[in-house]
Parts: sequence; C-alpha cells; structure tokens
Amino acid sequence: MRVIVKRFGTDSSMRFQTSGQIGIITFNRPHRRNALTQNMWRTLEHWSTEMPAKVKLLILRGSGKEFTAGSDIKEFATLTPSMANQAFVQMEKAIHAVEVLPIPTIAAINGPAYGAGFVLSLACDMRVGTELSRFGMPVGKLGITLQPPFLRRLLHHLGPSRTKELIYTASSYDADTAFRLGLVSEVVPSKELDEHVFRLARTILQQSKASVRAVKTGVLQVLTNAAAAPENWVDEKDFVEGVRAFTEKRLAHF
Repeated sequence: MRVIVKRFGTDSSMRFQTSGQIGIITFNRPHRRNALTQNMWRTLEHWSTEMPAKVKLLILRGSGKEFTAGSDIKEFATLTPSMANQAFVQMEKAIHAVEVLPIPTIAAINGPAYGAGFVLSLACDMRVGTELSRFGMPVGKLGITLQPPFLRRLLHHLGPSRTKELIYTASSYDADTAFRLGLVSEVVPSKELDEHVFRLARTILQQSKASVRAVKTGVLQVLTNAAAAPENWVDEKDFVEGVRAFTEKRLAHF
C-alpha cells in the first residue's frame, strides 16, 4: 500500500493512499469540519491530474463524521474580494480535475457536505451516504454569487426550482431527502460505510474498463453539450469476452 500524507499545520492534513487498483483521498481537518484551505484545493487538483496509472477507481472521503464543509470561511475572512474570486477559480479547477478523471469516482459521505464540498461530491460519479449525511449551499449568508460551473452541477441533480429554493432559503437536505432526490445512490449505516464503498468499488472494477470509460466520457459530453457523433459502440476485445462469458454463464475476464 502506498500512502502520501500532506500536512497543512499541526492538525490539518490530506492523505492519498492506494489499495490495489483503488485510490483513496481523505480530508483530515476535524477541528474545521474538514473544510479545505486554498493549499488543500491545490493539492486535490494536483493529485487528481497526476493520478498513478495503476489506480482504476478513486474514493473521496472525510475523516470522522464529516465529508467536508467546503472551503475554510475563516481563511476567506483574510482575503480581499479579488483574492476570494481567485480562490473560487482554484476550487473549480480542483473540482473539474476530479470530474474529468477517466476513472470512476465515489464520494463516501459520512456527514455534512456543504458549499464547495457539496459541489465536489456532485462532481463524483457516485455518492454513498449515511444517516449523518447533510447537503447544503449556504452562499446567501456569505454574499457568494454562484457561477455557471457550480450551478451546472446543481441544476443537473436538482433542477432549476430546487436549486433556487436551496440557495434562496439556505436550507439543507438530510440523508433521507438526499436519497429521495437522487443526490446519493444509497444510505448505509455510518459504521458500515467504508466496507460498503470498498465492496462497491470492487464490483465496478470487475466490469469492462472500456465500457466504464465510455459511459463516463459519454455522460460528461452530453451534460456539457459537447457530444460527438457516435463512432465505436463496443470495445473489440472486451465485447468479445463479455458476450462469450455471458453466453457461457461465467464471470468475464477483462
């Protein structure tokens, strides 16, 4: 197992580790509800764009009973409006880097995901929550004006009316509401989250990598209005093996 820990002061860190083909990024800043500083956003972007070739699936998680409260508002209080705008540019670069990873991504959400942390979770392919999960976008309390990149992700999952309501009222969604709205695919007991997500990851890794890569790329193209004309709908090697395994009633060996 490979583990990289980057520290940001005595009680703040991010950890990147690998377990076989699975990569795990953990936000560890419990005294600030795992809120990310600008340096942590930069680290997330770097780790996402420099992902080791052996990693075929990435899990994002927070330590303890939090995912991430988004950006550190105390740090924001030290910034000028111009500097704050640049901080949002960095956030979007990091979130975009996660979103366009060519491998599946899962957000394991064992607690609140607010603000940019909520948007980061939406940039992942799948989200698994627990009874502790909470989602919100309290930007109206801070004078933050959401721009199209963040709004696009909210609109895709919530639609125009709910996106406006969420921001107009500074309300939040609990785990049951998040499941009903499709923000999370499953809600599992907190103590079972890590085991459940790893089991899900192993299931995904058993599928044709060509099929997984194609649906990830295709969905992103459709959602960003950049769809190209269809070309090859099957991967020559994986298709032959997949169909043969299906007809022979055995597990495919991709």
